[in-house]
Parts: sequence; C-alpha cells; structure tokens
Amino acid sequence: MPLYHKLGDFPQKRHTQFEKPNGGFYYEQLFGTEGFHGHSSLSYHVHRPTQVKEILNSYSVEPKIAIGKNIKSLLFKGFELKPENDFLDSRKPMLVNKDCIIGLAAPKESLRNYFYKNADADEMLFIHKGKGKLRTMLGNIPFEYGDYLIIPRGIIYQIEFETEENRLFYVESYSPFYTPKRYKNQSGQHLEHSPFCERDFILPNELETHDEKGDFLIKIKKEGMIHEVVYATHPFDVVGWDGYNFPYGFSIHNFEPITGRVHQPPPVHQTFETATFVVCSFCPRLYDYHPKAIPAPYNHSNIDSDEVLYYVDGDFMSRNNIEQGHITLHPKGIPHGPAPGAMERSIGHKETHELAVMVDTFRPLMVTEEAMGLDDGQYYKSWTE
Repeated sequence: MPLYHKLGDFPQKRHTQFEKPNGGFYYEQLFGTEGFHGHSSLSYHVHRPTQVKEILNSYSVEPKIAIGKNIKSLLFKGFELKPENDFLDSRKPMLVNKDCIIGLAAPKESLRNYFYKNADADEMLFIHKGKGKLRTMLGNIPFEYGDYLIIPRGIIYQIEFETEENRLFYVESYSPFYTPKRYKNQSGQHLEHSPFCERDFILPNELETHDEKGDFLIKIKKEGMIHEVVYATHPFDVVGWDGYNFPYGFSIHNFEPITGRVHQPPPVHQTFETATFVVCSFCPRLYDYHPKAIPAPYNHSNIDSDEVLYYVDGDFMSRNNIEQGHITLHPKGIPHGPAPGAMERSIGHKETHELAVMVDTFRPLMVTEEAMGLDDGQYYKSWTE
C-alpha cells in the first residue's frame, strides 16, 4: 500500500525511547514485508507483543483436492454454500494453487471469542452481503456491500457483523496485494488515468488500545494449520503507529470503468495485482460506441492463466443462466467466450449493469471437494449449439 498513514501517538524519532505517562516505556514493533525491504509500519504497544503463555491445539485446514489437473470449465453455485456460525469454520476453499486460495464464506456470527492472524498470506475479503466493522491491531475499518478489505499477513483481527446474512468471496495470497503499477508514478501516487485514487481508500480509524492482561486466544494460520495460541495481553494494545503496511478497504462502486469505441480487454478492469495473479472489477458502464461495435467480449484463448469470475449483481450479458454468487472457472489450455446468442444479443445495447470480480492466476488452479459440492455439472458443455 504506497500510502502513508498514522494513528495515535508515537515518538518523533523511530527506534527511540517512548515513555508512558506514569513511568515505563511503550514497546516498539516493526510490522514489515519482504524482510526489511518492503512496506512496513512501526507500532507502539502497552505491553510486549511477544508474550505467549500457551499453545493449545494445532489442526489441519489444508484444502482437500478433488481435481488436481483440470481442463474442464466449471460453474459453482456459491449461494448454495450453507451458512455457519463461526467465521473461520464458514470459510471454504474452492480453488487453490501454490500461490493462492480462492474461497467463499457465509458466517452468521461475528468473530468475538478469539482473534485471528494469517501468518502465511495477505487476505482479500470481498463483501457480497453484509455490513459491519473489521477490528484490527492497527485500527478499525467499517465495511458494507461491495467493499474489498485488504488485510496484510500478520495482522491480528476480529470481524463484527451487524447482519446475519453475510456472504464473502475471499482470496488468500502468498505474495502482497498492490494496486497496478501502470496506475502509479515512480513515487507510488495514482496517476490521472487511474480508475481510482487515494481518496477512494477506506483507511483504518478508531484505534483501540486495551491495557489488559489475561488469556487471549489467537488462532494463527500457518502452513495449512491452525495453531491456537494464548497471549498474556490483549492483542489490541497499540497506542500509535505510522507507516505503509496496514489493512484498508476499497469499494467496488468507486471503480471508474475505462471504456472505448470498441471492446476493451480485461486488463482495463484491473484493481489489484500480486506477483502471481491479478484481480479485476467489472462494474456498470457504457458499452463501446463504434457504430459497428460488438459489446460482448470476443472469444479468447486461456494460454497463460486460469480465469475465475465471481458474479455479484446485475445483468451478466456474456453468459446465460448466471445468478448472484455463481463462480465460473475457465482453465488455461482451451478458449472460451460469450455463451451462444450472447454476442448477437449485445449488439445495439448502450450500457451494462453487471457487477463481478475476476481473478486471473498465472498457475493452474486445483479444484477442491468443497467446490465440487457446488458444481452444476453441465457448464463445460454450455458453448455447444
């Protein structure tokens, strides 16, 4: 996140003494990426952030693979995923490779009884249904329908829902999420042609500072395992921090689509990138305005990437029989394109109201058993006439 932010109190000079009003010192912690080279923040804690009292249980949450080497286009009916009370239990991996986990979640209850930290991956949570607050060690972020929440690895957080019906599309990435390089200058500022800018980010606010000792359960995900670790002090004890590495939000409704006289390729919809995949936002927009324009996308071969589309809302003009919460997978190795009749239907239309999130991975994706439980069984034949 190439944007400086700060909350609370901290010393003028880093790595220097920061005294408490009633004696003693606050404890500094470097929260960084890519060793000491990447983006980082410095936080200041009431207590040492290193106090582990006990490690209780460790158990596997590794995805169970149903199809390891896939050539079939698939459609998963995401809203058929049954809601579960617990936030972590509700998270179901659908598609995985060595770089990321793509999944769905339908939590009914807030995460309050424990804290969570992903020690392996940055997380992107897309809020399809629900409203609430992401509570983190570096401050809180309100969220609602259409928000992306980017949570760097190592952030300790809880999540509060004001709603019982909550539907999330999520991606865990083993490399950091960034906004696309071509949108920014060499200093990291978003350029004039970027489809969003710094004003659109939802930054942490409402810093919580808890001066509490006791038994605080943190569930830490690492190497496909959940480790239940008991801390001696409240994880949200930061009095202040500053830097470039922190959670933030961005609403898909603030993405400004780029259009042209003829159909624009998917990269114009790009919202985030990592070293191993990209994320795009397909938003309501005007169609192409060449007199002979074909608004529907042209057929294209998946040579370099697997394409995942998560359908959020609106009219999905390039597909037939698509509903909210559906996920399609178009694997590398075979071409795909509009459903039969979609190209012809699109001619003459002036705008679309579709809303969708796309993830294109550079390595093939494996399909999990959880995903196959939502498979429609017929999608790969949907282009035959």
